[in-house]
Amino acid sequence: MMRNGVMDHEHPHHPETAMPNRFLRHLHDHPRSVDVLTIGCALVLSVYASFQGTWGTTPKQLAWWPGVSLSVLACAALWWHRSNPQAVVVVTGICATAASAYGYLTTPLLFAPVMVALYWLALEGDRKSASLYALAVAVLLIPSALLTGTYKNTVLVVLNPAFFLFLPVAWGSSVQVRRAYVESLFTRAELAERTREEEARRRVGEERVRIARELHDVVAHHLALANAQAGTAAHLVRRQPEQAEHLISELAGTTASALRELKATVGLLRRPEETDAPLEPAPGLSRLPELVAAHTAAGLTVEVVMEGTERPLAPGTDLTAYRILQEALTNVSKHAAGAVVRVTLVYAADVLTITVCDDGGQGSTGVTGDEVGGYGLIGMRERAQSVGGRFAAGGNADGGFTVTVELPMYA
Repeated sequence: MMRNGVMDHEHPHHPETAMPNRFLRHLHDHPRSVDVLTIGCALVLSVYASFQGTWGTTPKQLAWWPGVSLSVLACAALWWHRSNPQAVVVVTGICATAASAYGYLTTPLLFAPVMVALYWLALEGDRKSASLYALAVAVLLIPSALLTGTYKNTVLVVLNPAFFLFLPVAWGSSVQVRRAYVESLFTRAELAERTREEEARRRVGEERVRIARELHDVVAHHLALANAQAGTAAHLVRRQPEQAEHLISELAGTTASALRELKATVGLLRRPEETDAPLEPAPGLSRLPELVAAHTAAGLTVEVVMEGTERPLAPGTDLTAYRILQEALTNVSKHAAGAVVRVTLVYAADVLTITVCDDGGQGSTGVTGDEVGGYGLIGMRERAQSVGGRFAAGGNADGGFTVTVELPMYA
């Protein structure tokens, strides 16, 4: 019969499966209950062995009370196996040796208490110690059984104690190894989870730095350019109104471009389901003429020199090269108004070298963006290093400033 696509006998809440599950959970949560059950079974088996005869040419029935007394003593000692496992093995081994010497059959039934003690010792301790204790008990049991003189098959008398005493040691050791293996799996799973969380936090931090860098480049560049254009237009509005009008229209284009790039950058923070506005492609060196024209309109004289054969760059390198040029020209606009800037692009075998050098201009402040509390040079250096490149910047003898960066073309 099916119920919700599951057979009745497989249903998780079926009475036939729920009862064993609850019972197993109870045993797991109450280990002393397991001890009581195990000790009770060992007592029943060893007491039963006390009522058996001997293996001999003339079987005889032995008195039951010595065996029962030794069984009760051995099983009572098992209660302290958690605190004194070695002592428990010694007591149960002595009881088994005494029962064997009295003449009881050397069977697993008689050895039940000492076998349980050896299993618990191997489970909680080390295998070597449990094996040594098993060997010591076997050394005591075998001579005591042989000295009784009532056994016809002496080989069986020797093999029984040896096999049934080392069997629980092997079993307990295997269970211990399995427990250690399962525990190691849980440990590795927890470590992997922590590692994933740390990796996620690291990536979030890197993404925050990247977005902050993009926002800085977009906002700082366009605001500095707009400020330079507005200042120049204000200076020319009376004497050269036509040129001032041209600068004002350029200013409108600069602010519109700033809004577009800002919207595209902030769009990276949107949730995936917010797809109402497509993102613009990342800028690259293909927009260098537009960048040069904007700064030329702001009062700079920009000369672009290209050496080598121009080749397409990897997307990350292309964006990095554009942002570094954008930041370098922005710094010149802020700190060296009216300067003459030479931009050199050198395409080598696998390296693109970019040099931005200005002559200081008429309005040079004599300081870099970093020295006045900005993050221009820091951002350019971080961008170059993010794609495996190198960055250098410093002043010139004529009062200007030079920025040099080497970028791998296929990073």
